[in-house]
Amino acid sequence: MNLLVIEDEVRLAEALVQILQKNKYAALAAYDGITGLDHALTGIYDVIILDIMLPKLNGLEVLKQLREQKIQTPVILLTAKDEVSDRVKGLDHGADDYLTKPFATDELLARIRALGRRRGELICDDTLHFEDISLNLSTYELSCGSKTVRLGLKEFRILEFLIRHGQHIVSKEELLEKIWGFDSEAEYNHVEVYISFLRKKLSHIHSKVGIQTVRGVGYRLGGE
Repeated sequence: MNLLVIEDEVRLAEALVQILQKNKYAALAAYDGITGLDHALTGIYDVIILDIMLPKLNGLEVLKQLREQKIQTPVILLTAKDEVSDRVKGLDHGADDYLTKPFATDELLARIRALGRRRGELICDDTLHFEDISLNLSTYELSCGSKTVRLGLKEFRILEFLIRHGQHIVSKEELLEKIWGFDSEAEYNHVEVYISFLRKKLSHIHSKVGIQTVRGVGYRLGGE
């Protein structure tokens, strides 16, 4: 999952990013409302962690503009204890959940997992499945029957993204934005290289699943 943290307390934002990365999430921090809104409007994030009290543009306005622009990314609001009215406004504006500062890390992670399940992830025992392959979300291991191979981080995130999209076509642009970030200098050939790595590993474990190239469009998973 790709997460965005919008929080102006830099130390807290950086700590949250580190915690999320340690728990196998991709995470990026923005430190003011305008920058956070710019990132969020790309639509590349799976969950947004949004503080209400932000410089330049407060969190409620960020949330309001996201929903007006039809960005339906789940949002967890971060609020202070005495901000009951702001929590109510946030939920009315389309927030999916909220946490009161200070909060326990385990509770934040549980809220993120709950939002992921609400979006219909194909997860069973921390594992994604597609046809004859299984992808372990904790160990990065790709399995087919009794054969298993460990994936590198970018290989893992690409295959995870493809599995979550089933047999739908995923464009190279989507992969660049999701895996490398929308402001990355990575190019299409980076995607092609990692797709090649994944194809070799799928072949290595004798899977019938292949990554099909749809010329001029992108990639999708398919079986024999």
